[in-house]
Amino acid sequence: MSHEVFLENAKAFKLTALPCLEISDFYSNVSDSLRQHWRVSSYFALNSSSEKLNNRLIIVLANENEKMLKAFSTEVKNSFESLASEFPQVELFEREIYENCGITPVGHPRLNPVRKPSNFQFFRFDGSDIHEVAVGPVHAGVIEPGHFRFQCYGERVLHLQIALGYQHRGIEKALIGGPDLKTPYLIETLAGDTTVGHSLAYCQAIEGLKNIKVPLRAHVLRAIGLELERLANHTGDLGALGGDVGYLPTSSYCGRIRGDFLNMTALLCGSRLGRGFLRPGGSFFDLDTEERRCRLQSMLENAQRDARSAIQLLWDSPSVMTRFENTGRLSRETCVDLGLVGPAARACGVFRDVRRDFPTGIYGTSQFPTEVNSDAKNGDVASRALVRWHEVQESLDFIQVLLEKMPSGPVCVSEKDNPCISDAMIVSLVEGWRGEICHVAITDEVGRFKYYKVVDPSFHNWNGLEMALREQEISDFPLCNKSFNLSYCGFDL
Repeated sequence: MSHEVFLENAKAFKLTALPCLEISDFYSNVSDSLRQHWRVSSYFALNSSSEKLNNRLIIVLANENEKMLKAFSTEVKNSFESLASEFPQVELFEREIYENCGITPVGHPRLNPVRKPSNFQFFRFDGSDIHEVAVGPVHAGVIEPGHFRFQCYGERVLHLQIALGYQHRGIEKALIGGPDLKTPYLIETLAGDTTVGHSLAYCQAIEGLKNIKVPLRAHVLRAIGLELERLANHTGDLGALGGDVGYLPTSSYCGRIRGDFLNMTALLCGSRLGRGFLRPGGSFFDLDTEERRCRLQSMLENAQRDARSAIQLLWDSPSVMTRFENTGRLSRETCVDLGLVGPAARACGVFRDVRRDFPTGIYGTSQFPTEVNSDAKNGDVASRALVRWHEVQESLDFIQVLLEKMPSGPVCVSEKDNPCISDAMIVSLVEGWRGEICHVAITDEVGRFKYYKVVDPSFHNWNGLEMALREQEISDFPLCNKSFNLSYCGFDL
């Protein structure tokens, strides 16, 4: 029997098809894969809830160069050997396994809690000239809670640790026993600014588990909603980056243009954040009149013109670029070691994008542009901003193409009478605006959720922000933070 099972994005398979390896084989196969440029998309434990039974570890790996996904599993009792010292990208996953299931990763370098910040042990430097700066968890303004602990020598940051978990809501546990009427609403609260992204990942999972064929028109509407979500967040963040360096023209314009993109989503489905837009089988809403479609096209054209004018001001301002360039720089090697995803990875020259590497729906067609913009790969704030701007332009052009070639037909098929496949597993990947969203669903003997695991892109990238602050001025933190703009609630779940 093969040691691994190769997967397709959003395609269900029987859990019995996933071999349960001996622990030594599991370690060797995972280690060899990570050395060969695979990366961790998800890693979790199925808790036995009994001391007499084994717990099952399951890891899902992705390789964007090979366009392949695969998974390994093994059984352990109360502990397992940590891989975090050699492979930093598994560090946070192992901490989560320990926190959720009480299974100890022996040899883990820093076994801090993930979502229980009261027990967080902070690293400290010794020395009379070292001082510590604690920020949060309560911040000024309308900002989510998170705690940042800086070890500084003068203004220079030697080390940053981030403690989260202040918005832990237990959503993964609440999803067990579904899918039911409340499940889509829980999914939409995973990360409010990524409502469409997480909803799409969930819908793909259900459709794979129920063998539902989604109409082409629905795939187009879903892509439009996903790209509008990307446009709103990228534009807002580019404006906020201008604000962080005191450059108000771009900040003011982009704040308004972000609102325009949110209004386009409202035109599409009645909610500026995309609530209620998607459901398994298709979409709740349609661009059901020619007038609405033309109105959306007109709004896009206006926003494209305004965004180009406002954002170009950043690149034309030497004072802005002086602050952006070489600030918060991450090397390509660090990016790979940490398993970063999304614009943060692409800005380091690591071109990971689910839309290109593991496409579903309309992304698997020639309508989606597949070229890679490689001129922004210095890993600094400037590169992260430039990647965002490239993606804004790409998304605008893509939506216009979709609207011009809008297929006819239904936007949804019924899924209520289709039961989920029993004793099955599915991995659903979506490229949200922050990067790879990964949902893993495992069903029981009657087709209900036995386990549901969510990995928001922020889970991969918070360690990247920590590393980006090393050897930076502490005053650079707001700028670095906004260039990542990670989700607290998407992490806390």
